[in-house]
Amino acid sequence: MSQPKILVVDDEKHIRMLYREELEADGYTVATSDGEEDILDVVARERPTIVILDIKLGVNRSGLDLLQEIRTKDQQIPVILSTAYDSFQHDLKSIAADYYVVKSVDLTELKDKVRMALNKAGS
Repeated sequence: MSQPKILVVDDEKHIRMLYREELEADGYTVATSDGEEDILDVVARERPTIVILDIKLGVNRSGLDLLQEIRTKDQQIPVILSTAYDSFQHDLKSIAADYYVVKSVDLTELKDKVRMALNKAGS
């Protein structure tokens, strides 16, 4: 069986690099996107087991909108919303996510949610 693949979508390069480094050290395969490319194209190409999705992707991009796009094609893939803000919990679009993580230099919570999401995905 192949390693679970995690797709990290974040507009901040240092976050993508940090998540990739930490998750690969835990044995996962990691693909990244800055959120500019069409999310459905990225998901189709990378075929991730789970998606970690930043909510604020630059000025005109919303991770919540990308989440809705993902859900139109795939209701099953676990999605973890990752954000520096907690106000997303008041946005009804966020209910389509499986898990939420507030960004931190300590990635313990993120890694816990990744394990939970992988269990949910049946990996």
